[in-house]
Amino acid sequence: MKLAVLKERRPYETRVAATPESVKKLIALGFQVAVEKGAGEKSYFPDDAYETAGAKIASTPQKTVEGAQVVLKVQPPMTKADGGEDEAKLLPEGALLLGILQSHTKPKLLEDYNKHKITAFALELVPRITRAQGMDVLSSQSNLAGYRAVIEAANAFERAFPLMMTAAGTIAPARVLILGAGVAGLQAVATAKRLGAIVSVFDVRAAAKEQVESLGGTFVEVESQETGEAAGGYAKEMSADYKARQAAKIKEVLAKSDIAITTALIPGKPAPRLITADMVKGMKPGSVIIDLAVESGGNCEGSVFGEVVEKNGVKIVGYANMPGRIPTDASAVYARNLLNLLTLCVDQDSKSLKINWDDEIIQAIALTRDGKTLHPQKGGA
Repeated sequence: MKLAVLKERRPYETRVAATPESVKKLIALGFQVAVEKGAGEKSYFPDDAYETAGAKIASTPQKTVEGAQVVLKVQPPMTKADGGEDEAKLLPEGALLLGILQSHTKPKLLEDYNKHKITAFALELVPRITRAQGMDVLSSQSNLAGYRAVIEAANAFERAFPLMMTAAGTIAPARVLILGAGVAGLQAVATAKRLGAIVSVFDVRAAAKEQVESLGGTFVEVESQETGEAAGGYAKEMSADYKARQAAKIKEVLAKSDIAITTALIPGKPAPRLITADMVKGMKPGSVIIDLAVESGGNCEGSVFGEVVEKNGVKIVGYANMPGRIPTDASAVYARNLLNLLTLCVDQDSKSLKINWDDEIIQAIALTRDGKTLHPQKGGA
């Protein structure tokens, strides 16, 4: 079995789909591994580390994927419309492609996969069940994004985080509001608390309260009978009445906060708008907003993808690809996610690919097979 690891070419992407550590284990599974030259440089994994692990370094993407049965990526293949080489056309016919394929936002790529009879597995669709925890890329990447968001907030915030008692007087602790208590939000709570901040958290899911409080945060509640819990533990879209109550409560808490970190996402839909321009006006000068949902339209009005902007003295940080700002660790856990999934797809005795199409994990992540789209709704907007 030949497995190819391509260099990521999309803007802002610093991660790589395999590390020297995971390469060793992939070879133990029975793969011959080819890594494109320079694929791990931005994650600080040099070519010679891959060679030491047993991989072959290929000079071009074409040579990397030549004869490959499996292709590993982080981002979806580039297209000419993205301003780069058409990577989908490079994929060997019948190959298995694994990556964060963004089927909701890039449905046209499904046509390219089908033209080449690519079996495409979208790792962001891994179901949140116990057996799939080691393959859950959304959790592994969101965990690091939540951590990094607090570090970026501390860097942008031109005051101290913890309470400090000094001979010259007391420095009050920073007050942090986190919107969304998913994996990223909970890690942000833990990180902000470690830095000494007073942390408040809002989430539409009442079930998140216990988790927030266990980490030392204060749960902000909206008076309503609605529950925001959707299938798989995700948040769902709420009613207009709830949104009005939510907005009033968030505005009230924001006015007392120094930092806001927004993490709210709804799978397959634009990110919900949680912070309006009017709310930003009500924040204190010098405050900071980190919008982790900027790539999906943003939770904060006025956030700009890939940039830091200032509105009424408030910094709105819209950095792209927050996990990519901590690329070594993000790549390491992502590579393990892929390794765990591939272990499920390999017959240990014959050292060959053997996909169980009745497995609920495979059924959840499979986008295309043998020139046909599976689960067409995954290609919708």
